[in-house]
Amino acid sequence: MPPVVRLLAWALAGALAAAPAARAHPLAPALLELHEHPGGRVDVGWKRPLMRPPGDTQAPELPARCTPVGDRAVSQEGGGVWTRWVVDCGPAGLVGGQIGVTGGGGLGIGALVRVTLADGRVVERVLTPARPALTVPAEPRVLDVVRDYARLGVEHILTGPDHVLFVFGLVLLAATTRRLLATVTAFTVGHSVTLTLAALGLVDLPSRAIEVGIAASVLALAVELARRPTRPTMMRRRPWLMAAAFGLLHGLGFAAALRDAGLPAGAIPLALFSFNLGIEIGQVLFVLVVLAVGRMLGRVAGEMPAWARRVPLYVMGSLAASWWLERTLALLR
Repeated sequence: MPPVVRLLAWALAGALAAAPAARAHPLAPALLELHEHPGGRVDVGWKRPLMRPPGDTQAPELPARCTPVGDRAVSQEGGGVWTRWVVDCGPAGLVGGQIGVTGGGGLGIGALVRVTLADGRVVERVLTPARPALTVPAEPRVLDVVRDYARLGVEHILTGPDHVLFVFGLVLLAATTRRLLATVTAFTVGHSVTLTLAALGLVDLPSRAIEVGIAASVLALAVELARRPTRPTMMRRRPWLMAAAFGLLHGLGFAAALRDAGLPAGAIPLALFSFNLGIEIGQVLFVLVVLAVGRMLGRVAGEMPAWARRVPLYVMGSLAASWWLERTLALLR
């Protein structure tokens, strides 16, 4: 493994070990659902993930003309906590009103807003600290679906430490540019297949079991990188085969996040394509940054002692083992 890449691995693994985000699960966005009925009554659902970053104070903000009707109900479902209530927005309903999410999101994960109007049309938008509100349009735009789901895909892979660390391991394993292109492409093909099948409901596996498998894939990659085989293993000779196989597993993890966010009625293929495109954009950006920083730090890496160059691989393996153990215990409970 080139010394500069090992230096980068050391920095990345250390950052993941120290960061609160490097716990068992990638962070998920909050979800605000509004279902409008004829006459202006709106059912409101606000879902927040059980795992939230420090400083997360997000709260929904509805149009000023919408007044609460009755009490709120709180329940825990799956990986989140739902708060549901009813508001009356008058004859004008939600069209033209501004909907937003106030408060800090900690890591800037944002929130997904899904509005179902009385005539059946659906408007969806990903809100971020930079764009914390939307004005409900009379007609949803295709560009909004592409932009919002692509952004959601980028955010998901870059805030999922297990996915990021696996991609980083692929960079370490591939070594050359040609092998790296083949390996990353194989990973892309693998996770694109299962993401599509699972998001469309053609494949349905327990999400907790998938998370255990993803942690195991990172651990297996770390073990392979740390060992000194007398003869190159199949994983080293043909890393793209391993990347494609584990990509199938990671795609199921991506699909679980997409199911939590939901797919817009009438634009499912477009939203699915955009989400997958966002994942690829985030993945390519991450790899390019790693390679660019590696080029800049070449001289520093050459001065590191030999033992220090192996530290990041053990940190990577330790993180993966802790994720695997935590997820396995959660699966057995």
